[in-house]
Amino acid sequence: MPFEPAPLYTDHHPGPPGGLAHWATTSDGLRVRIAHWNADAPKGTVLLFPGRTEYVEKYAPAASELAARSLATVTIDWRGQGLADRMLDEVRTGHVVDFLDYQKDVACMVALATEMKLPQPWFLLGHSMGGCIGLRSLYEGLPVKAAAFTGPMWGIRIAGHLRPIAWTLAQVMPRLGQGHRLPPGTKLSSYVLSDPFEDNLLTRDREMWDMMVDQLNAHPDLSLGGPSITWLREALFETQAMSKLPAPDLPCIVFMGTNERIVHTQRVIERMESWPKGTLVMVTDGEHEVLMEGPAKRGPIFDQMVQSFLAAA
Repeated sequence: MPFEPAPLYTDHHPGPPGGLAHWATTSDGLRVRIAHWNADAPKGTVLLFPGRTEYVEKYAPAASELAARSLATVTIDWRGQGLADRMLDEVRTGHVVDFLDYQKDVACMVALATEMKLPQPWFLLGHSMGGCIGLRSLYEGLPVKAAAFTGPMWGIRIAGHLRPIAWTLAQVMPRLGQGHRLPPGTKLSSYVLSDPFEDNLLTRDREMWDMMVDQLNAHPDLSLGGPSITWLREALFETQAMSKLPAPDLPCIVFMGTNERIVHTQRVIERMESWPKGTLVMVTDGEHEVLMEGPAKRGPIFDQMVQSFLAAA
């Protein structure tokens, strides 16, 4: 598979020196962007699966944390977000046709890591939607020794009285040719640009919040708003389908904030209660993005995560 140089923005929180980005073309003809740092790390490589709306630069600080612990990082702009190809005329809407299509993006990521000879062993780190994609990848045989997840989207948080409405809209609207529209209550603008820091759902760390704001203000092409109704349909079907599968036979550690307000927390708890080699760590006062909380919180998370990786290597 050919890989061509791609831009990597380094003007805000650039991450470890020597980071590189590449374009890759998926089996269905879409272009995705893949970035990696610290390619000569002595202890292995973390395949970092980002969440919905995210982009590779957002994880430069995480790559720095992992580099400080002797690990390389490779991450990706999923189809429909970051600098990857977007599939709707309204490019600010997050969209996917079929949730399993993300596995085609994963295949590109694995191919690049192989081509670049990124150091073995490999480990998975999946955040939010990346946790959903990553869990499916484990079932599909992703070649990693251990996994970690933060705020994994193994279910979507929807108020009980609204859940039947969400399911109905998600199934009916695409049949009416309206699957490209936003679900009620969502918007085209990026969350960090349209909402205040106070009581936000992502992080209690002002520095990390400001980093995201600065990145999107400097590079509006990275910005993404709400998901399409088709994305919602596919996410609901995929999370429901995987909730019925047994846990993979792999060491796994999950970190979830006690103030998590985006994913379905009970689904995460139930999954980890049934994961024989799994550990659930609740991060006190943590929001959805525990890897982007303040240093006092995220440092111990990275320590514990890497310890779990290396113990499984």
